[in-house]
Amino acid sequence: QVQLVESGGGLVQAGGSLRLSCAASRSIVRGAVMGWYRQVPGKQRELVATCTTDNITNYKDSVKGRFTISRDNAKNTVYLQMNSLEPEDTAVYYCNAHIIIGTRAYDYWGQGTQVTVSS
Repeated sequence: QVQLVESGGGLVQAGGSLRLSCAASRSIVRGAVMGWYRQVPGKQRELVATCTTDNITNYKDSVKGRFTISRDNAKNTVYLQMNSLEPEDTAVYYCNAHIIIGTRAYDYWGQGTQVTVSS
């Protein structure tokens, strides 16, 4: 059983910064596409950023230049550095690990961490 535990959320003023962390219970980060998603009530969960095993990153357009995803395989941890936060970034942020073994794909999710940006 794989567990992902997010931390680092909280309340911050617009223009501020937060760093989210996602720690995996097992050594899976190295072999997984790691991602951060977010969700606000009444809306679908949306992709924020992903990082492949080759450290190729991809970002939602609205966070490009402000957010940075990174991974530390030795610590089984992935991070999301969020700068210049805007009220529109307010959401519950979820960590995801996407793993392909043979012909099967597995997705693991954390419990989420709340990020609230005040104007």
